Amino acid sequence: MASTSLVATIVCSSSSSTGGRATLPRSFCKNHHRPPLRPLRRSSLFRCSLREQNQATENRPVSSTAVAPDEQKVEEAKKVSSHHAGGGGGGDHQEGGDGEDSEKKSRDEQQEVDWRSDEEFKKFMGNPSIEAAIKLEKKRADRKLRELDREPDASPVGGLLRGFIKGTLEREKQRLEEAEQTFKALDLNKLKSCFGYDTFFAVDVRRFGDGGIFIGNLRKPIEEVRPKLEKKIAEAAGTEVTLWFMEERNDDITKQVCMVQPKAEIELQLEVTKLSTPWGYLSAVALAVTTFGTIALMSGFFLKPGASFDDYVSDVLPLFGGFLSILGVSEIATRLTAARYGVKLSPSFLVPSNWTGCLGVMNNYESLLPSKKALFDIPVARTASAYLTSVVLAVSAFIADGSFNGGENALFIRPEFFYNNPLLSFVQQVIGPYADELGNVLPNAVEGVGVPVDPLAFAGLLGIVVTSLNLLPVGRLEGGRVAQALFGRRTAALLSFGTSLLLGADAVGGSVLCLAWGLFATFIRDGEEIPAQDEITPLGSERYAWGFVLAVVCLLTLFPNGGGTYSSSFLGEPFFRGGI
Repeated sequence: MASTSLVATIVCSSSSSTGGRATLPRSFCKNHHRPPLRPLRRSSLFRCSLREQNQATENRPVSSTAVAPDEQKVEEAKKVSSHHAGGGGGGDHQEGGDGEDSEKKSRDEQQEVDWRSDEEFKKFMGNPSIEAAIKLEKKRADRKLRELDREPDASPVGGLLRGFIKGTLEREKQRLEEAEQTFKALDLNKLKSCFGYDTFFAVDVRRFGDGGIFIGNLRKPIEEVRPKLEKKIAEAAGTEVTLWFMEERNDDITKQVCMVQPKAEIELQLEVTKLSTPWGYLSAVALAVTTFGTIALMSGFFLKPGASFDDYVSDVLPLFGGFLSILGVSEIATRLTAARYGVKLSPSFLVPSNWTGCLGVMNNYESLLPSKKALFDIPVARTASAYLTSVVLAVSAFIADGSFNGGENALFIRPEFFYNNPLLSFVQQVIGPYADELGNVLPNAVEGVGVPVDPLAFAGLLGIVVTSLNLLPVGRLEGGRVAQALFGRRTAALLSFGTSLLLGADAVGGSVLCLAWGLFATFIRDGEEIPAQDEITPLGSERYAWGFVLAVVCLLTLFPNGGGTYSSSFLGEPFFRGGI
């Protein structure tokens, strides 16, 4: 476990120290037939050595000896360079094999600096790997240990500090050596023989990270090919592997590919982003408590004037019950669907809002998705169950009351609730506006108070709106996941960008809810999900039909209508706290 956390750290540190890329040693380039690195020029080494020799002899008396020939200068420069790299003291010089080793060490240290500015190496760095990062960190640790050995003990305190640093580096090097046994690049030449006519016929291969991408075509269904191919490749590679079957599009040409990666590296990536930790669960609990608080706060603004604490309890408890019912049913449906596909989910994080009480719930996937069907079914299970529960709550409350305008314990929705919120126009369309365009209070409203509505029905209406917000095709919202499953990552990215622009345009127009949700979706739930292991098998017409139905419901719910939604400046009174 220690080596795993260390590898996660060095991969990040290697990337940050080289502009987002990890620096790799020369041996890795040679083993993978990459262009050789630019050799170190001997003349630059000689000029550096001569400057060091001149600085070392500044305080000596000037000799009357004649100037030596150029060959003698070169020979002296070699000796001084060897002496400087080897760390010799006094006037002693390393000779024979020791001198050559010292010069080689100096060249290696200089070469590492040269790699960072070498254009060919920068191109190669476009495809880093964990194995290469480990080798680089080992080399850096060795260099730091050599530097510590060369430094003299200036004081006892300095010696203790140097000993502590040296011990830390030695332990780090030992952990790196242990991790190196786990994270090794796959030998693609050995893996070629595993592909054949009865599984996946590969016609080309290219390196990708510590694994590779094999281009070809499937010969049988993936359910039959994957276990057989995984077993063959694992036996040939000597380690467990993970396979992805995807389609690659280049210049309107679609090719099937099989991507192979060491399983240990994929597990490391999932471990780094894992939220099922004590801190993750603590954050989930904190957000849940905060969300319950925002629901209670929001409910207080809808009470009738002069309401007592008993009125608050009788009016707010149904609203709480409605929200909890929607969240609970959708959460159970989501986790059952994920368990059916063998997908692990992170803790559920509620999104509090002082406007609607709650803006939904979010999860991360903590294991690989087996197919596009899983990527589609899991978010659809959440949104469809939330829609269904919300509609059942609203309709049952309206039927029980006999009208759209509440019963005995009605909440009074002030018109300010809809100011600057075109996304909430669906709620106003159902319960009716407070006044007409001339300012006359309509019969369905109570003058000076608002429009009455049953608390349970209000929870259902808000549940429909919040579910539609989560169905917007942005990033890793439920709608973004559905779009990625239906149309692929490229089209999903375009839809995400376009939806973010629309939310931004509405935010500029004065919609606070569009601004808040746009920032949340763009910066907190941005990006895309890890590709499913099977992205070749089609979803089928039934899932496309479900996607179409959900998209229509989402648009009809969120599209601004003529229900009387107002619009004003951001500089006006905050939300619905002002008078009518």
